[in-house]
Amino acid sequence: MNLQHTEIDKSWTLFLDRDGVVNDGALDALKELGEIFGTIVVVTNQRGVGRGIMTMNTLRNINTNMTAAISAVGGRIDHIYACTAVNDEDHNRKPNTGMGLQAKEDFPEIDFRRSIIVGNSLSDMEFGKRLAMSTIFLTTKHAPYVLPNDLIDQQFASLDSWVESLKQTLVLE
Repeated sequence: MNLQHTEIDKSWTLFLDRDGVVNDGALDALKELGEIFGTIVVVTNQRGVGRGIMTMNTLRNINTNMTAAISAVGGRIDHIYACTAVNDEDHNRKPNTGMGLQAKEDFPEIDFRRSIIVGNSLSDMEFGKRLAMSTIFLTTKHAPYVLPNDLIDQQFASLDSWVESLKQTLVLE
């Protein structure tokens, strides 16, 4: 899919991975994304909870602190979906589509063909492709892939660099 930034408006949904994508340096980018996208959700695999490395309460606190920091700068996250399953076959664990389907159930206006996933793993990209989304790969934990790539539509060094590219090509009303 060739993503045309000029098409993006409030009818679009942004799916974000959490770890390595939504981080302290991304607050300004998240504020700007809130002005562009109608719905913004986080979809995150959190196997550490299932393995007993972290408690659900700790995960809730991390998510609460993250959303508070984003809100403090004028941004927003509409919902966070976290898969704590250890088993890769769990239908909610990316690249499986369960968290995306739950988001569609919670936000019926979501059209996956008018959605973008931003993540930093191939499982994020595969999750997006399985749901017919556009995919943005961030090279925050992996070297850039050679493009074209069946799973990756575009790649950037950070959420900030993608937002800068988006702003340069987007026609804002």
